[in-house]
Amino acid sequence: MIRAVAFDLWETLITNTPAATDTHARLRLDRMERILAERGFVAARERLELAYRTQWYRCQELYWSRDEDISCRRQVEHFTEELQIDVDDAALAALEDAYAGVVLEKLPSLVDGADEVVLALAERGFRVGLISNTGRTPGYALRAVLDRLGLAQSIDAMVFSNEHGACKPQRSIFEALRAALDVDYDEMMFVGDNLYVDVHGAQRCGMTAVHFVPVQRGTAVAPHVDHGLEIVPDATISDLREVVALTRRFAAPSPAHAGEGS
Repeated sequence: MIRAVAFDLWETLITNTPAATDTHARLRLDRMERILAERGFVAARERLELAYRTQWYRCQELYWSRDEDISCRRQVEHFTEELQIDVDDAALAALEDAYAGVVLEKLPSLVDGADEVVLALAERGFRVGLISNTGRTPGYALRAVLDRLGLAQSIDAMVFSNEHGACKPQRSIFEALRAALDVDYDEMMFVGDNLYVDVHGAQRCGMTAVHFVPVQRGTAVAPHVDHGLEIVPDATISDLREVVALTRRFAAPSPAHAGEGS
């Protein structure tokens, strides 16, 4: 019996256009440039942009490629390290606020149907959860985003990789959500757009896994191969509103999925 439905965040419930992503990058750099200038550090914009890009690649190499994550503060520290400058705690706090807060100036967009399905599930008595691999935007900022977009009120538990310290598909981040929702894995359905981190990650914990493939991305063909694995979702949908019907389809306990990887 499905008692809880959980979602990936980016490209499943919310999305950014390329233009919005570019705007966030520009706003981050504008704010951080101003904060550093106020403290006597003036650098060419090109140098700041290089540090911003290099910091991302450094995080990818050191953490994200290993399915690990770090705090927003540590990302900012990497940025200042790339610039080869020392700043005090007050400056780091100001830089972190600038780095994290831009998403609230230009909110992401809701994926079509996201607000409807989350509310419908909550009204039907399902526990509703969320797991996000966060990237540049930390959990505390994303909670504020979800509140402003009207989703937070219907979500019982949220787990963010930068706070948890590990990313999907690591078992521990799914376990954190399972414990917060107080259900068993075979009572959970997970919905996400990424075949490997969402579908594979959920299935190897014993959850029912739904692959969300938006219409604009084209038609998905099963089985799929990702990271050298043949991954077959329990269901594939192109409209989030289909999730409610799937909770009825998978009313019986789902078969256990093989694999207990970390």
